[in-house]
Amino acid sequence: MGDFDKAKDKAEQATGEAKEKAGRATDNEDLEESGKRDQVSGEAKEAGHDLRDKAAATVHDAKERFQDKK
Repeated sequence: MGDFDKAKDKAEQATGEAKEKAGRATDNEDLEESGKRDQVSGEAKEAGHDLRDKAAATVHDAKERFQDKK
């Protein structure tokens, strides 16, 4: 995963955590739920980026093995 993508995903998760805590502290259910959604969104994006990177590495390795056989 690119460093920028990783930082964005982590920032979204941190923002969500802060919103959730603020919502809980102020008894604001909408803010708390918004924070939870932000956290899940950031985690999903991070998982997607990780999967993309693993797939790209697998393709790269396969290409190298194929080229070595020639």
